[in-house]
Amino acid sequence: MRADLHRQPVRPTRPRIAGVRNVGILAHVDAGKTTVTERILYATGATHRRGEVHDGTTVTDFDPQERDRGITIFAAAVSCEWEGHRVNLIDTPGHVDFADEVERALRVLDGAVAVFDGVAGVEPQTESVWRRAVRHGVPRVAFVNKLDRPGAGLDAVVESIRVRLGANALAVQLPIGREDGFTGVVDLVLMRALSWPDGGGPVEEHPVPGALREEARERRTRLEEAVAELHPGALEEYCATGTVSAPALTAALRELTISGEAVPVLCGSAYRNRGIEPLLDAVVSYLPSPRDVPAVRGEWDGAEQERGADPAEPFAGLVFKVTTTATGRLTYLRVYSGTLRKGETVLNGTAGRAERVARILRVQADRHTETDRAVAGDIVAVVGPRSARPGVTLCAPGAPLLLEPPAPAEPVISVAVEPRANADSGRLAAALARLAEEDPSLSVRTDRETGQTLLSGMGELHLEVAMEKIRREYGVAVTAGRPTVAYRETVVRGVTGFAYRHVKQDGGAGQFAHVVLDVEPLFPGSSGFEFRWAVTGGRVPAEYARAVEAGCRDALGEGPLGGHPVVGVRVTLTDGATHVRDSSDLAFRTAGHLALREALRACAMVLLEPVAEATITAPADATGAVLADLGARRGQITGTVTRPGTVVVTATVPLSEMSGYATDLRGRTQGRATFTTRPAGLAPVP
Repeated sequence: MRADLHRQPVRPTRPRIAGVRNVGILAHVDAGKTTVTERILYATGATHRRGEVHDGTTVTDFDPQERDRGITIFAAAVSCEWEGHRVNLIDTPGHVDFADEVERALRVLDGAVAVFDGVAGVEPQTESVWRRAVRHGVPRVAFVNKLDRPGAGLDAVVESIRVRLGANALAVQLPIGREDGFTGVVDLVLMRALSWPDGGGPVEEHPVPGALREEARERRTRLEEAVAELHPGALEEYCATGTVSAPALTAALRELTISGEAVPVLCGSAYRNRGIEPLLDAVVSYLPSPRDVPAVRGEWDGAEQERGADPAEPFAGLVFKVTTTATGRLTYLRVYSGTLRKGETVLNGTAGRAERVARILRVQADRHTETDRAVAGDIVAVVGPRSARPGVTLCAPGAPLLLEPPAPAEPVISVAVEPRANADSGRLAAALARLAEEDPSLSVRTDRETGQTLLSGMGELHLEVAMEKIRREYGVAVTAGRPTVAYRETVVRGVTGFAYRHVKQDGGAGQFAHVVLDVEPLFPGSSGFEFRWAVTGGRVPAEYARAVEAGCRDALGEGPLGGHPVVGVRVTLTDGATHVRDSSDLAFRTAGHLALREALRACAMVLLEPVAEATITAPADATGAVLADLGARRGQITGTVTRPGTVVVTATVPLSEMSGYATDLRGRTQGRATFTTRPAGLAPVP
């Protein structure tokens, strides 16, 4: 690390692939992710002033809603240069409602910086994003932020990382000073002190202070022993010399980080601009380049293929984000192999459609710089493709490939949306379609029974942000309400021999139809309708069977209890009579309709409500709270499975009781629980 690089503008270069780092910033909300990103941009000379979240001047939180709410909502990509390396950063949201943004970002990243609050340590959403990073095999370094706050402590956070996340956290720094007196860090690898003057300024390097020299030696020894236990090369040197040299320690930490066996832990205070330069050094030293990760795997026509991070290989890239701006549609993609040039035609491997790339842009949040090409390892935005969606593979037409897309999140909460003015119906439909295209975790559907347009997402804040976007960007005034639950009615005890005579005579040809019906329930749990013809002796010709059945189906639209559709019914026509001149299809359809409507009033009926099967995964210590809440919602527990540290509960819950469940569950479990639902049929209302 060179102090003279601090805040010096860096002329863009095109580093080799080994000099590229694609890194995400991950953390719980309010841990300081965006501030860390802003200080990185400032330290590398990518910006010339320090953006502040509370002032709404940050580069990555550029959306008006992000600045109004003071939180990151949308993953933002930025790029900077450090010590001859290009660092592509994605600042991800920390709120649980926007976890799908994190999921899609992790799919295209090679490494991550996990930011921890120096007071709170491991927080609920930290666990969630950490598990996602582990699942994607993304190596991590940890940065303990806010060490200048009262109650902050590096050792406590390191211990919580080990206990709650099960990670082998290795502190490679020692803080100088505590709380308000925090001024710098001791680099345990190079055994030097780094400090930052009050009010900002370049990092200063000093010998380790005398008061900390003994503690620094002890911690360095513990670090060497921990690394030697895991790394054969470090162990060999430690056994031969009794120590591990700085170059060997750095190389061993890099290999252990990339393999996931260890997590280097650094510390600082991003708000006070302390600890950022050594964090950048750690990103370059410990996290992998595109060349250090396994070749990406895909398939085409059932044959598996591999593509390495080589500009000479056929082009292949994965779309992870799509946005619509005032200047057009931007498609963000990670280039995994080959070279993409401006003006080239690529194949949308998912849709089987050719697309032209009109422009290639280097991304700096909401600002862009045009470039003529992108090579393997790059994260860029392109203009031109119209059919590309998040998760789509773009590839060379002569070498087609399909990469595995990020798994879309299942929406957990829905609201009914409608425009305040009927004239805006078309604009609302277009806005909803655009939102669902940009954000796969949003879904839009029309309930066939209630006629409501339902917008579904990951939480209440997620839906609030989506509706505010409709108001601001599309100019549509929209209202939201609770979705209507589609109730049903069914027969529990029927009637036999119910006779109905339909006679209508008002001049000219009349109407006459006489029917006798048996009404009974179908088998338990059925939601269908069955019609039987059991007339003997030809008293009602078989030609009227379709008409009677159609009339009965008409009557099923409104039940006697509350006007809800009737399901699970069997109707048998057992007898009847006709008139030689006045009987007709219309007369028997009308008779079937009115007869069944009256017969249902004579039956014993019950109201049915839709139920869902919910699967809840929660920490073991929150089991009681989860079960109590399900009981209050009239849920029937159908199973529990205990796993290390977690419990999986399955239950059948009325759909009407699931409103607001996502928010309540997160509140009861500190955001550590997740759940999924699927329709489970109908059940009687108590």
